[in-house]
Amino acid sequence: MKWTRGGRSENLEDRRGEGAAYGGGRGPGLKLGLGGFLLLAVLSIVFKKDFFSLVGGGGMAPSADVSTGPAVPGGAARTAKDEELVEFVSFVIDDAEKVWTKLLDAAGKRYVAPKLVLFEDGVESACGYAESATGPFYCPGDQKVYIDLGFYQELKDRFGAPGDFAQAYVITHEIGHHVQHLLGIDEAVRRRQAQDPRRENVYSVALELQADCFAGVWGAATAQRGILEKGDVEEGLNAAAAIGDDRLQRAAGRRVSPDAFTHGSSEQRVSWFRKGLESGDFAACDTFRAMR
Repeated sequence: MKWTRGGRSENLEDRRGEGAAYGGGRGPGLKLGLGGFLLLAVLSIVFKKDFFSLVGGGGMAPSADVSTGPAVPGGAARTAKDEELVEFVSFVIDDAEKVWTKLLDAAGKRYVAPKLVLFEDGVESACGYAESATGPFYCPGDQKVYIDLGFYQELKDRFGAPGDFAQAYVITHEIGHHVQHLLGIDEAVRRRQAQDPRRENVYSVALELQADCFAGVWGAATAQRGILEKGDVEEGLNAAAAIGDDRLQRAAGRRVSPDAFTHGSSEQRVSWFRKGLESGDFAACDTFRAMR
């Protein structure tokens, strides 16, 4: 990507080095993030235990009581490479703000940018306590996106999804959840899930695939401005495929069970991300109608 270094975003909140206090229970609203299933797959492979069974309905991440030792406050003592990554995610969240402000304004809606919280090990949010193993996630309670940047190394090394556009896809997927919250989509989905519990996972998959499509809409806007480089689109599509529920179930040594999907298959995630990329229109991301 032809992105420009411009320092840290005003919407960036760096909590790295603050340490993870004791993890309490998780409050309502915290969904297993984009990387949550990916990291659960890693744990299942390494420890030969089904960590997916620890995840409750609605994508809730497993709770744990964890304490850490003293940490360097305020994210200090970082390397130049690390700071470049911080500036990159700052660029992504600021660029997404420009794109979504324009798109929602044209639709008669108002975009309010979320905060992007960087953390290590564990973090408290309005949705409760979460560990890094949860993966990147969005909390509607405080309208913040949370990410441990160490997730990107896992995405590259263990799942073969490197590249800056793949990294941007991770963030813009979570920002997609923020857009859903601003439009009232997530609240409508929760009502549907409560009314029809048997289709809870179907609605969850539709919500996640729409966030993939919204990420693609942002990608389309960057392409129009000449920010994307050769190979970027392939990076994003590869990342979407790498975290499909079917692929992660296989990686964990489990039988593929579509009824247990909460984020969508690799094929579905690639398809909807591509739809956003090709259309550039968030109105084209009606995954709920498509899954009826």
